[in-house]
Amino acid sequence: MVEAVQDARVVVTGAGGGIGAALARRFAAEGARVAVNDLDADRAEAVAREIGGIAVPGDASAIAAEARDALGGTVDVYCANAGLGSGGTEAAGEEVWARAWDVNVMAHVRAAEALLPEWLERGSGRFVSTVSAAGLLTMIGAAPYSVTKHGAYAFAEWLSLTYRHRGLKVHAICPQGVRTDMLASSGSAGDLVLAPNAIEPEEVANALFQGIEEDRFLILPHPEVAEYYQARAAVPDRWLTGMNHIQQKWEATR
Repeated sequence: MVEAVQDARVVVTGAGGGIGAALARRFAAEGARVAVNDLDADRAEAVAREIGGIAVPGDASAIAAEARDALGGTVDVYCANAGLGSGGTEAAGEEVWARAWDVNVMAHVRAAEALLPEWLERGSGRFVSTVSAAGLLTMIGAAPYSVTKHGAYAFAEWLSLTYRHRGLKVHAICPQGVRTDMLASSGSAGDLVLAPNAIEPEEVANALFQGIEEDRFLILPHPEVAEYYQARAAVPDRWLTGMNHIQQKWEATR
């Protein structure tokens, strides 16, 4: 058992399946009381029944207050996990960009706004952001997803550097391919870049809990992402050229 989460009151958004369901199951197994959020009410109810949690269906962009009430007025851990894998280029419609921004970034901002006053007053709280390796690197064929995941990572980083001395713990989870519905719907780009090294959602949950035990901000379920991130920072043009080669390879298969 991880002492930091025993008896904690936990919210997991987008927990009807995939990474969110794996996180909800793991927190429950560690002795936490879990509020399971998903836009699909039936899926939220199913996971909540399975783990003895509480279903709080609805749009993750505005769920923090309702989930807090469902848990008895207190949240100890908030997992901002819900996300949209929006593909497209700069020409993706305004509504695609707006929705990706709302779910992938502003849902995190709204949750922090709702929870931070209590957390800072009592001197403790834990914010878990499911970002993506795309938030550190990028993803071919998915401009809205890549840009907003960079935003999600930047917000998690900002929260940590701003409030860590006041008791806030922040974790940014940045996996590559994970065998979820989002990967299945990512098309040929996902098949090329993500599927070959895809892992199970439970491995993401395991990586988070190891990071909690070690009190680490950055959680990399795929350790090789650290090398890619270092290469990107060290010689950006070399890294961009390599990514462009992948882009060209993808274009040749379409």
